[in-house]
Amino acid sequence: MATAASATAPPVSLGLRANWKQCSLLVAINAFVGAMVGLERSILPLLAEREFGVTSAAATASFVGSFGAAKALANLSAGALSERFSRRSILIAGWLAAIPVPLIIIAAPSWGWVVFANLFLGVNQGLAWSMTVNMKIDLVGPRRRGLALGLNEAAGYLAVAAAAFASGIVAERYGLRPEPFYLGIAVAAVGLALSVLFVKDTALHVASEATRHVSQATITLRQAFAEATWRRPHLVGVSQAGFVNNLNDALAWAIFPLFFASRGASLGEIAALAAAYPLLWGSCQLGTGWMSDVLGRRPLIVAGMFLQAGAIAVVGVSSALPGWWIGLVLLGVGTAMVYPVLLAAIGDAVAPLERATVLGVYRFWRDGGALAGAVVAGVLADVFSFTLAILTVAVLTALSGLLAAFLIKGKEDSP
Repeated sequence: MATAASATAPPVSLGLRANWKQCSLLVAINAFVGAMVGLERSILPLLAEREFGVTSAAATASFVGSFGAAKALANLSAGALSERFSRRSILIAGWLAAIPVPLIIIAAPSWGWVVFANLFLGVNQGLAWSMTVNMKIDLVGPRRRGLALGLNEAAGYLAVAAAAFASGIVAERYGLRPEPFYLGIAVAAVGLALSVLFVKDTALHVASEATRHVSQATITLRQAFAEATWRRPHLVGVSQAGFVNNLNDALAWAIFPLFFASRGASLGEIAALAAAYPLLWGSCQLGTGWMSDVLGRRPLIVAGMFLQAGAIAVVGVSSALPGWWIGLVLLGVGTAMVYPVLLAAIGDAVAPLERATVLGVYRFWRDGGALAGAVVAGVLADVFSFTLAILTVAVLTALSGLLAAFLIKGKEDSP
């Protein structure tokens, strides 16, 4: 589709400077995408316990599981759908999926409805966030890919932090429902309006970069799944690191608030802690994406996974605010070292016409980690303790760092 369109349209320029208006717009839109999920991070586990009487950690974490499963499947299909319809149309579809989320949570008569609402949130995040990533990569070309993705992910996770803190403060003052979720209605409306009115498709930019690449072949979803899951060691290394990274995020989202509350933390303290991790994650990505353009992808990925492992262990062995703050700050920095760099490592390794589909497979595995984290951490917390669940995830993260060191190639080795 992109190639046919380029035959009759004027040529386009690749690069961050040449496309700064659309890049800035996509950064802003991704901030709204992040805010949608941030609204839940400090209050939903407490909503399960205090309004619906859910006492099981695994049952509480089920909202992350439904979110992760829906987002993983949306990611898997997003690339192929964007090749068939357009990046812009899939972005808009993602925002349409966001509209029901706050409405369902506000009206939910039982916890099951909240879990159901998170299926829509997963679709929103999978489609909308995927398209901001793909369109940003399309626009900037290969030279500033890490920087562009750092900006994109920073905006998203700074918004996660801001929304997590804001919703927690609103909940502390007015209650867990419905007031915090009025923010969600506004965020979804603005994100949809910006996407419909101002976003331009990037098909011509994909076609332009493809003409400069040795391979101009497309790839099927089946082929891409095999490449990123078992066939190409570099892509396998990236996929497994993404999987474990989001397993960690599920732990932080679903289990940490319950852990902190069990140790006597107030709702305001939990809101601040819930915001600290994505705040560091978001802000540090402004530098880590650029650093990976200069230093290479592998050093940041490997070091980031080990730092995450240590940070999670610090949270798990601490019983009061100082230790939790240290652990969450380190976790945010470690995640920032990994998150945009994994995306750039995929972009380095695949041809332009294959990019959206392969990125979709990577993001499927990455967000499948949220489902795994919800199940593993929730069950371990129920059967044993919060501490054992947290330390188990720390060990898995360290093992993932070792795998990344052996499997992921340096940027200089990529085509």
